[in-house]
Amino acid sequence: MGRVGPIFALVFVDVLGLTVILPLLHLYAAAFGATPQQIGLIAASFPLAQLIGVPVMGALSDRYGRKPLLLISQISTCIGFLMLGFANSIEMILLSRLIDGVFGANLATAQAALSDITEGNQRTRALGVTGAAFGLGFIFGPLIALFTLEMTDQLSIPALSAAGYSFISILLTAFIFKETLPPERRSAIKRAFNPWSALALVFRPRLGVLMLLMFAQQVIFYGFETLLGLFTLSRLGLLGQGNAWLFLFIGIVLVWVQVRAIGRWTRTWGEGRVVIIALTLIGIGLILLAFTPEQPHPFYVQRNAAFDLREQTITTTAAEAVIGEIAVPLPPDGQNGVWGIVWMLGALVPLCIGAGLIRPCLNSLMTRHVPPQDYGRVLGVSASFVSAANAIAPLIGGMLFQAYGSSMPFLAGGGLMLALVGVAALMLRESPSVTSPT
Repeated sequence: MGRVGPIFALVFVDVLGLTVILPLLHLYAAAFGATPQQIGLIAASFPLAQLIGVPVMGALSDRYGRKPLLLISQISTCIGFLMLGFANSIEMILLSRLIDGVFGANLATAQAALSDITEGNQRTRALGVTGAAFGLGFIFGPLIALFTLEMTDQLSIPALSAAGYSFISILLTAFIFKETLPPERRSAIKRAFNPWSALALVFRPRLGVLMLLMFAQQVIFYGFETLLGLFTLSRLGLLGQGNAWLFLFIGIVLVWVQVRAIGRWTRTWGEGRVVIIALTLIGIGLILLAFTPEQPHPFYVQRNAAFDLREQTITTTAAEAVIGEIAVPLPPDGQNGVWGIVWMLGALVPLCIGAGLIRPCLNSLMTRHVPPQDYGRVLGVSASFVSAANAIAPLIGGMLFQAYGSSMPFLAGGGLMLALVGVAALMLRESPSVTSPT
């Protein structure tokens, strides 16, 4: 862990800064009288900007090394948070998200650094470390945001605290992180400045399948994340605090998988088989989730829940931000109990185990099909596929939710995941690491 530890620390601190802001973006937009379309644009601006910027930043890290690109990325993130803290218009909020999105390749560059210093059979576990840091950041970031907002009642304070966390990650990179890509292993400058050379990786047969799997699973899983709050409201009557505990449970399972399980399982079964297992678990979990009984929690009262919803200043989800308000019927009184919550927790276990396995395994498999000097390129393209999925998932999931009911996004997602199991079983085979361009 000597060289992995600093990478874990900088990713955790960096994600902490991001997740302090995420729950509050709609409040920022509402504070300036944003329309639903403007809120949707703000929600989509970051992943769309990453779709353009991350492949180029990843390729540049292959040319100039990981450390300078990490610093550029983290400085731009810090600037974005400062702009958000001092924002006085919708346009400034949007610009802050675009700057962070275009230059913010922190996670992809950190993953490339881990790939530089690990061998093939240890790489998946190392990439899981970044996933664990990401998961921990998603647990503690929103808690810090809500606590800070509760104590100060000023939107600028969480944004400025996020800038502070980002500044700490800059210091960690500048003084603790050691360059992982020596000059003799770096790629040619012409390729680094040509984003199309990075996107051309998609058209290599095996890499194309891996990218397709990455994109499809992220559309499905991010759709689940964005709609879970609406789903639990309609089935269990859970509001903000209840959902916060639910996401804490999800975060704990994800971190456990990526810290304790993924290394042992990939050594035992191989990354390709673990991908198949992960897709199967996610598919089964989503289908089980769709059949969660409509039984509100023991303390639920419909009238109180309706009042709380009207009083809450932030109830817009990512899906609602993109397609507009989604009507969610509240469960009736009189059927209160714990069975619905128990069922949901049981469904979330296989879903979260699969989610904790899938991305590190897919990214590790991608690095096996390119030479070391292209790790940044391939992981940058992978991150851009994730960003593209994050941009469209709320739209697809929200439309299914609104048109066909609360179960349909999860049923459709689970069915597609199980279909992807067949694709993965046919196409994925273990292969040795590539040592020269293919």
